[in-house]
Amino acid sequence: MGKSDFLSPKAIANRIKSKGLQKLRWYCQMCQKQCRDENGFKCHCMSESHQRQLLLASENPQQFMDYFSEEFRNDFLELLRRRFGTKRVHNNIVYNEYISHREHIHMNATQWETLTDFTKWLGREGLCKVDETPKGWYIQYIDRDPETIRRQQEQERKKKQDLDDEEKTAKFIEQQVRRGLEGKELEMPVYTELNRENEEEKVTFNLNKGASTSVAASSKTSSVLGQNALKMVEGAVKRKEVAHSSGQSKEKKKKSALDEIMELEEEKKRTSRRDYWLQPEIIVKIVTKKLGEKYHKKKAVVKEVIDKYTAVVKVIDTGDKLKLDQTHLETVIPAPGKKVMVLNGGYRGNEGILESINEKRFSVTITIDSGPLKGRRVEDIQYEDVSKLA
Repeated sequence: MGKSDFLSPKAIANRIKSKGLQKLRWYCQMCQKQCRDENGFKCHCMSESHQRQLLLASENPQQFMDYFSEEFRNDFLELLRRRFGTKRVHNNIVYNEYISHREHIHMNATQWETLTDFTKWLGREGLCKVDETPKGWYIQYIDRDPETIRRQQEQERKKKQDLDDEEKTAKFIEQQVRRGLEGKELEMPVYTELNRENEEEKVTFNLNKGASTSVAASSKTSSVLGQNALKMVEGAVKRKEVAHSSGQSKEKKKKSALDEIMELEEEKKRTSRRDYWLQPEIIVKIVTKKLGEKYHKKKAVVKEVIDKYTAVVKVIDTGDKLKLDQTHLETVIPAPGKKVMVLNGGYRGNEGILESINEKRFSVTITIDSGPLKGRRVEDIQYEDVSKLA
């Protein structure tokens, strides 16, 4: 076979070796060429094309560094925005995913010497929210897209409008009630002292409103008093009915508004999520390959949760104890009928029985069997929000 034959063993071996990432120290950023070994890199540095690139760079080195820095920053932020959105994530996770692309810009060709310097620069420029923790630097992308800002302002305006409508309705009802009660004074009862004229005489109470207490009173006086008393009673009853109906409508309105607020709070609670999900006594699966094939895809029980994001797990097969971050673990979905725990969302921390699994939507349906929500059926819970109990 000829030397340049496409199907020769050497050509096939070279193509296999050229796939994937190579060592950074044998990469030439100016020529964007990756060498496989030290000898190849040495030969490249002595080549004429490389020397021409160095001469071009020596004329204006700052221009080339600014270009590489801008390309690195734009690609890094684009990956952060597209892959993680506005979630809080470790900077090393984003960087590892960024360098997995073979044609990426290497950091040693930019103005930043380390990833920490680049992270601090992003915070100073206001491009990301950065915070330092014992586990390293975390970044959170700040979305300044005009369309996103407009959508957020529109949502806030709609919420404010809904609140204004509720306040206007409440004020209108209050004015109606006040207008109905104007000019109608409630008659207060008059209390008299109970005097006993004769110590030996028994005290009797007559609760009959229509009965007359005076035998000597004339029939005319009695009829006039009876008519006046009847009118007074009718007026008091009407005023009571008006006040009762207005108070009842106001109470009904308040009750319905309270129900709406409770429903909104429950909806917010149901949709609220956290960026941590670990809970003790749940079964998880180890997905990281950094520990070797011995622990990869093995199931373990969470024994202790440290700082919300780290857990001490005990491998079920071997009994070994490991300290892992939540990014190196994933939830385990059991068979229907088994006990599970909700790890995120409004029902976080509740235990239940797995009823069914929806493989098309990657979700499950459970029935809560403990706490004040016992017996409630919850549908469409995502796989990552529920896990099997130990």
